[in-house]
Amino acid sequence: MASTRPPQSLKRSDTSLTREGDQLIITPLGAGNEVGRSGVYMSYKGKTILFDCGIHPAYSGMAALPYFDEIDPSTIDVLLVTQFFMTHAIKAIYKLLLSDYVKVSKVSVEDMLYDEQDILRSMDKIEIWPCPWICHVLGAAMFMVDIAGVRVLYTGDYSREEHCHLCAAEIPQFSPDICIIESTYGVQLHQPRNVREKRFTNVIHSTISQGGRVLIPAFALGRAQKLLLILDEYWSNHPELHNIPIYYTSPLAKRCMAIYQTYINSMNERIRNQFANSNPFDFKHISALKSIENFNDVGSSVVMESPSGLQSGLSRQLFEIWCSDKKNACVIPRYVHYISFSAHADFAQTSTFLKELMPPNIILVHGEANEMRRLKQKLITQFAFRNTKIISPKNCQSVKMYFNSEKMAKTIGRVAEKTPEVGETVSGLLVKKAFTYQIMASDDLHVFSQLSTANISQRITIAYTGAFGVLKHRLKQIFESVESLPDEESEGPAFGVHERLTVKYELEKHISLHWRSDPISDMVFDSVVALVLNISREIPKVVVESEEATKTEEENSKKAEKVVHALLVSLLGDGEVWREWETGDKCRLKCGAS
Repeated sequence: MASTRPPQSLKRSDTSLTREGDQLIITPLGAGNEVGRSGVYMSYKGKTILFDCGIHPAYSGMAALPYFDEIDPSTIDVLLVTQFFMTHAIKAIYKLLLSDYVKVSKVSVEDMLYDEQDILRSMDKIEIWPCPWICHVLGAAMFMVDIAGVRVLYTGDYSREEHCHLCAAEIPQFSPDICIIESTYGVQLHQPRNVREKRFTNVIHSTISQGGRVLIPAFALGRAQKLLLILDEYWSNHPELHNIPIYYTSPLAKRCMAIYQTYINSMNERIRNQFANSNPFDFKHISALKSIENFNDVGSSVVMESPSGLQSGLSRQLFEIWCSDKKNACVIPRYVHYISFSAHADFAQTSTFLKELMPPNIILVHGEANEMRRLKQKLITQFAFRNTKIISPKNCQSVKMYFNSEKMAKTIGRVAEKTPEVGETVSGLLVKKAFTYQIMASDDLHVFSQLSTANISQRITIAYTGAFGVLKHRLKQIFESVESLPDEESEGPAFGVHERLTVKYELEKHISLHWRSDPISDMVFDSVVALVLNISREIPKVVVESEEATKTEEENSKKAEKVVHALLVSLLGDGEVWREWETGDKCRLKCGAS
């Protein structure tokens, strides 16, 4: 079941939900019905993930960021970056890219998102994982996240078409429960790669033949290397162009080129085969240009420069100089002389990709609202027979889904050596790791987990004034097994209770209890202690009078007799009063008249 809800803060979860533990929430903080500012927030089973953290190209400073005020960033467990996934190659590029962004940003110091020190501190937080390539740029990847058995695939920007130097995106091994997929091109279709490359080289060759100049504004990383490969190969196959210079002037592109020359194994098979003879990124017909002051603008030439949008820098300067001459051409990939060299999937690639995966839930992100709406309607038609849910949330609009998670424990190690019969009890330690459960023997704990076992021996001494045999007799009425222990084994009178607890008789009216701590032995101990305290309260109190106290009482009795006798004699006379001794040495006085 899936639903969307209007934007609201994600800082506090709704604890009133009865199935909160099974609720998965996906919220675009950016790239929701827009291109750029990628940032998709996901939470499930207490885990929080942020996919990507991009900026919006139309804004600067804090306004360009995803809507982080909707969440508490400190609660994010992991940030997964798809655009330039952290492989060894991309870790090398990472610092170059971010440092270049700091240099070219035209904002105040207060509006800067980060500085050089922030970049250096972030380097220590980078973890490098092996990953499948997705043919967007060098090092880009998609992620399949599994939490408690629920799989979520986040594609990021991807392409299923093999480019001139990169492999096509791989199909994941497992089908996801949810696929969060880019929709940049909506229902548009790309021309075949060979057609696009031919159009590109034809425009350049035609312009050069007329004595014109060609400006190619392009991204410094990814698209620049792709187009330079095409141009260098084309120049090699056309000797008539060897006297026409090709320049690339971006310092960032130049530094990244060294990385491309190093990580050939990350390229497609064609590039790897070429590398056996020579490095294809060691261009024969292309030179690096340090600055416009070093540029001899005489005759025809081809110049590739960033930024791709002509908003500033050398590409803007050359455009303003050359645009007045009709012989010149400006080839902006995807715009002027519209030739798409985009590394994003078109509708055919998206449709085929989803048909192979067949996810029950599809969430569209990173696409212009109208293009996304058309794509959604077309996918709904295509997947109608599967009852697939297709959702295109806006920024900060959460998608809620519920999954019934069954808890299953697997037996491993010694416990798994014998297959239990139906209804048979399996005994062992239940170990939880993340969202998986395993049953294992205590001796296997250190083998299959990072845990270890330890024994705690405990001893306690209790005051006890009763007979030791009485205690044993009373315990036998409660426990089935109460056995005396040999004196040489226990160093005195002792008995064991179910072989879990030993009761010893100590000197000076005390007993001691000895046991190895575990849930059952602790319970036996509690029962024995309760019985000992009960017996102590039941023992009758015997008061032993001292000899001196008895003697004093006898003397007082005799004095009393004398006083009474003297009183009676004074009243009745001596002959009328006499003593009579009764059994028990008690004296009774009698009077004659009685």
